[in-house]
Amino acid sequence: MFRNIKDTLSRSTVMKASVVAGLAVAALATGIPAQVSSSYADAVNVQAPQVPSFANVVDAVSPAVVSVRVESRINPVADEDDSFGLGRGFDDLPDDHPLKKFFKQFEQQQQGRNQQQGQNQQKNPQDGKGHLRPVAQGSGFFVSEDGYIVTNNHVVSDGAAFVVILNDGTEFDAKLVGKDSRTDLAVLKVDGKGKKFTYVNWADDQKVRVGDWVVAVGNPFGLGGTVTAGIVSARGRDIHSGPYDDYIQIDAPVNKGNSGGPTFNLNGQVVGINTAIFSQSGGSVGIAFAIPATTAKDVVADLIKSGTVSRGWLGVQIQPVTKDIAESLGLSEPSGALVVSPQDGSPGQKAGIKNGDVVTAVNGEPVKDPRDLARRIGAMQPGAKVDVSLWRGGKSQSVTVELGTLPAEQSQASNDDNAQPSQPQQPSSEKALADLGLAVGPSDDGKGVAITSVDPDSDAADKGVKEGEKITSVNNQEISNAGDIAKVIDQAKKDGRTRALFQIQSGDGSRFVALPINAG
Repeated sequence: MFRNIKDTLSRSTVMKASVVAGLAVAALATGIPAQVSSSYADAVNVQAPQVPSFANVVDAVSPAVVSVRVESRINPVADEDDSFGLGRGFDDLPDDHPLKKFFKQFEQQQQGRNQQQGQNQQKNPQDGKGHLRPVAQGSGFFVSEDGYIVTNNHVVSDGAAFVVILNDGTEFDAKLVGKDSRTDLAVLKVDGKGKKFTYVNWADDQKVRVGDWVVAVGNPFGLGGTVTAGIVSARGRDIHSGPYDDYIQIDAPVNKGNSGGPTFNLNGQVVGINTAIFSQSGGSVGIAFAIPATTAKDVVADLIKSGTVSRGWLGVQIQPVTKDIAESLGLSEPSGALVVSPQDGSPGQKAGIKNGDVVTAVNGEPVKDPRDLARRIGAMQPGAKVDVSLWRGGKSQSVTVELGTLPAEQSQASNDDNAQPSQPQQPSSEKALADLGLAVGPSDDGKGVAITSVDPDSDAADKGVKEGEKITSVNNQEISNAGDIAKVIDQAKKDGRTRALFQIQSGDGSRFVALPINAG
């Protein structure tokens, strides 16, 4: 019933083989050569548009980019009971512990080294403050043929000595010329003893557009000269690192050790100095921030010239103008910088700038926000006279300010005001304050009123108003009791306002908060 599949296949195979053999014999008998055609596929060759090569840029700029090794003085005498920084001595280990013998040998070796270092210190008293040890590694670049180098302040800030390593491995000792913490920039200088260094120029970063190619060169992870490429992702980034934040964001892989290194355009010009990355792991995730060339150029010039940076100073505490604040002040749009308070004796106070004013323009150019104002005033020289446009009392006016010199350190005056309510609120004011979610009492210094409670479900709570703070003014009118607040709010409602501007004083300083007044 079933056929033998093996036998059937064998007979079929034999017949096919015979036919093939017969054809071969026939071909040989007739003298016709057998033609065997071999077919091979060609290698893949795609004619695709070629992306720009960065090789020419890299060849040109690499000699100008350096590695910066930062050294600090370390006390050579180690703690004998804690050679590994474990927080306790190895004597606590059991006698039969396998590591105890190793630790004992290490301690003896360390004591020998310490004794030798102590003898060396006696021979070389200048080393008595400790020996130099590398503590950081960053990047930098030459901006002049005579050896001036730009890097980040945070790279060199803790250093006692600096070594610059060129692309070809040559090392030079460098000295710190100056540094500026506000922009995170620093300048080093090497003495090439007549050698002329390859250097790079600044780009006009105002012409840099989002989407442009850029090349980052530096020393990530201490590997030496490394090149990465990407595009400009954004402009004007604020990462809350200082008052002059205006970073260029790039997606080129930038990592630890790239700090202080340059980002180039395809013309080999510096468009920015790599200074920070956004990362949860410490490695690149494609979000890096560079100080714009326009910011760095002026700061570097000042540091080379005098070792410090001179900035104009207006002397007013400012905050952003939100939509609510703009509405409370009658401004058509939320822009400018709201003056919380002028500092005593400051140029701004002398010129007549008051708390509650909104700085809308400087020398006729509109002010976008507090950062914009701070950058523009800081870029001006002390002693310069500027025309400051203000919004005050529902109309525009201007004052002329002679800028001062920005102090090296700014500190905000703080008050330690503890609310101690002892008197009942005026009945006519209770509803107005209740609508705001606030209860107030007399201030211990007689200035303003103390906030005694805040409804957690109120707009005031959402805006960060807290118990223990003070209200010093409403709509730029000083108040001394709850009745004053009610009067100002009533007037604001008659004027068609839906919000009122409250000046809040806390231990951290003063700020403005716009609260709705149309409840109920």
